[in-house]
Amino acid sequence: MSWTRRLLAVLAALCAVLLPAPGAQAHEERPVTFPDGSGSVPAYRDGPPDLLVCKDDREDFERRIAAFPAGLRKENLNLFERCQEEGFRHLQAAVDAVDEAGMNIAILPGLYEEEPSRPEPTGACADLEAKDSALGYQILSYEQQKQCPHNQNLVAILGKKDLQIEGTGQSRLDVVVDAKYAKLNAIRADGSDGIYFRNFTAQRTTFNSLYVLAVDGFVIDDVLTRWNDEYGFLTFASDHGLYKNCESYGNGDSGIYPGSASNINEGRGYDVPRYSIEITGCRSHHNMVGYSGTAGDSVWVHDNEFDHNMGGASMDSAFPGHPGLPQNHAKFERNDIHDNNADYYKYIADGTCAKAPVDRGYEDGVVCPQISMPPGTGIITAGGNWNLYEGNWVYGHDRAAFFLSAVPAFIRGESAWSKQADTSHHNRYAGNKLGVDKQGKARPNATDVWWDGQGGGNCWQGSTGASTPRALPTCGAERGDVSGGADRLVGEPSKLAALLVCADYDARAARLPAGCDWYGASGIERIEVQLALGIAVVLALVGGVLWWRRLRHHRWATVACAAGLVGLVLDVAGATQGLQSGYLPAVALLLTGAWWVGAGVVLRGERPWFGWVTVALGGLTLLDAFDKAVVMLPWIPLGPAWIRGLLGVVWVIWAVAVAATRSGEAGEAGGAGEAPESPEGNGERPPTADADSEVPA
Repeated sequence: MSWTRRLLAVLAALCAVLLPAPGAQAHEERPVTFPDGSGSVPAYRDGPPDLLVCKDDREDFERRIAAFPAGLRKENLNLFERCQEEGFRHLQAAVDAVDEAGMNIAILPGLYEEEPSRPEPTGACADLEAKDSALGYQILSYEQQKQCPHNQNLVAILGKKDLQIEGTGQSRLDVVVDAKYAKLNAIRADGSDGIYFRNFTAQRTTFNSLYVLAVDGFVIDDVLTRWNDEYGFLTFASDHGLYKNCESYGNGDSGIYPGSASNINEGRGYDVPRYSIEITGCRSHHNMVGYSGTAGDSVWVHDNEFDHNMGGASMDSAFPGHPGLPQNHAKFERNDIHDNNADYYKYIADGTCAKAPVDRGYEDGVVCPQISMPPGTGIITAGGNWNLYEGNWVYGHDRAAFFLSAVPAFIRGESAWSKQADTSHHNRYAGNKLGVDKQGKARPNATDVWWDGQGGGNCWQGSTGASTPRALPTCGAERGDVSGGADRLVGEPSKLAALLVCADYDARAARLPAGCDWYGASGIERIEVQLALGIAVVLALVGGVLWWRRLRHHRWATVACAAGLVGLVLDVAGATQGLQSGYLPAVALLLTGAWWVGAGVVLRGERPWFGWVTVALGGLTLLDAFDKAVVMLPWIPLGPAWIRGLLGVVWVIWAVAVAATRSGEAGEAGGAGEAPESPEGNGERPPTADADSEVPA
């Protein structure tokens, strides 16, 4: 094992001790495998329906279709007459009547609450043996779902092949399937290859409105989902999928979630033969996040709108139990991602989300965020590889357009040392329109890029505005071309500290981490400011005593110490400004580095070893400024901040010892063989007893 991997092992072990255990799982399901990929995206069939679903109330039906165009109204009236004679009153009854592949179910305008499916389970279904999820529901096997289809599902579609379910209304709001918060899922399609959903609404569940699991071939076409504890649309461990012209809002996790999409491109570069799931023409808004995908692999997301959520879109490798980790090969292009600045954590803080779902006010705009995430962000990638973000409009965000961080493998349950740094590689951000809307109006983001600094092969377009770090690897004209790139095993320490604090969120326990600005902390409350202030105070005190005892009679050392003090003040100021700090952190590092170099040059005379260590610390600090503001150094596996921090701890202890030692005791404090400095040497102060014994007032 190389020394860098050994170092990574130590850091990963330390993180395993310090990091909180993952909270509620993004989505817990029975063990599933990906489809074999032999299926295809189903085509829409426009022939007459095989089965009809309607209600009995003719007056209500005629009221619902009164404003339809004449042709559509007549068609629905004819279907209603037929349905009264041979149709079903509940969607589940029609699904149960499907007896061959390729059948069509038409649902006529109306509200479908599926009353026969609603009662609590009884008999054997009330006593199933199954593991409980972190959220409290049972993780049932497929056989148990077949045995008790309505323990968790309002409508259960299990093993039906090439089934098409379509609303016959003028819009998707004309047919509504409403779980009324009585079930985990409004509609579950499990093992039902070739399923096609079209033109209806599903709503109000304690997990998902529309759930597609272990399917090879599905289409979600012109469907609306809303007001769910977790997801609007959830597709999982599926292939050959298509979302189009869909809408979702009011969900506690994401509106659209293609989790564990079939991992067909693992091991490839940017050029791939196909994607497992395509999402186009959809709008997802007023959710915790518009789009998310733990192990959202090989998903092509284009020409959608993600707006007015807390975050526009995210993909991650942060939750165990998802096949296809780490996440890879998503492609985002031509999406309109804007104004994702909602503050929904307030509903956790004020107790709204502690109420029963029916009483929370989802229909009035309440959203109960289920996981931790940075609000005010366009696209979040937490532990993804080989993702492409090209040609998107990303604007109007209070935090960042793009947010990229690594996720160590132990978070997803993998302990092998060789995997701990296997995320946050080869993500390409190029040709995006940042800070400007589709009409060309300026709508700046607070910053265009936030990156923790870990990973290799990542690159950004040259036209980014404010970013942290300021120095970013630049994408070349060809995919794979990167200028100024680095391959870091671990991200920046201050950013990792912030991520560590912010991750300690628990929606069920209503725990909002103090010190994290994601949840409203500001000023001195923020962990970044506390760390910067604490470090500045320690260095100012130690440096001040050292200057008084050893350097105050040397002109240039005094100037250097003054520069260092200004640098420490600017570092704290930069931390308080957060994303708006610009070049301030680099300037602070330059001044602090100048202090150490200047002081070290003088100290070499009296304390050679300590003086050289001080110069080295100053050099590392200047190198850190260059790394952050000019270009990332490509030849080091750790950022200079890590080495500077470790050496800084040694320096503080040593500086205290040097400051406390009389000049006549140089041999003890500075090392054997060191001679006291001549009173005339390098302009040092005369070694008088009074001067040696003075301390700051």
